[in-house]
Amino acid sequence: MLMPKRVKEGRRKMFRGRMKGQATQGNTISFGEYAIVAQEPAWITSRQIEAARIAMTRHIKRGGKVWIRVFPDKSYTKKPLETRMGKGKAGVEGWVAVVKPGRILFEMAGPPEEMAKEAMRLAIFKLPIRCKFVTKDNYAVSPALARANAKAEALDEPAPPVEAAAEPEAQDTPTGAETQE
Repeated sequence: MLMPKRVKEGRRKMFRGRMKGQATQGNTISFGEYAIVAQEPAWITSRQIEAARIAMTRHIKRGGKVWIRVFPDKSYTKKPLETRMGKGKAGVEGWVAVVKPGRILFEMAGPPEEMAKEAMRLAIFKLPIRCKFVTKDNYAVSPALARANAKAEALDEPAPPVEAAAEPEAQDTPTGAETQE
């Protein structure tokens, strides 16, 4: 199971936080040829990450390399069953990775594309969110980066000239004045 080796004293019990917006980090394919990209925000537990990794590596039969691009570094707590409210925050139950839309979860290199696609499809079934398979060729730029580039290009280019509005031509439908005959 993935979890931090050490956590500073007083930082073990964390706030819940927010998962608003697109991923700004970890949203480009850096190591492999193929990747799994998150489509929704979620907490992904260390067990889910491990289950997806095992599903991928078993399918490719050690025929490639897999990179795990998320790490569960956020703790979550849970009170025991049938415990009354109060008496402080509960103990740490497990560790999760905070994932936002656009985040690369896993990368792979080595196997042919069809085998990699099938292996990653099996891994996606182990994850609690919608994900998609992408290749380095069709996912060179992250969606957030693409929007920023489009805005920059729009500012650099002059706006197209506005043509004068031409006189409206006769319409097929009669107007109120023409219907009185």
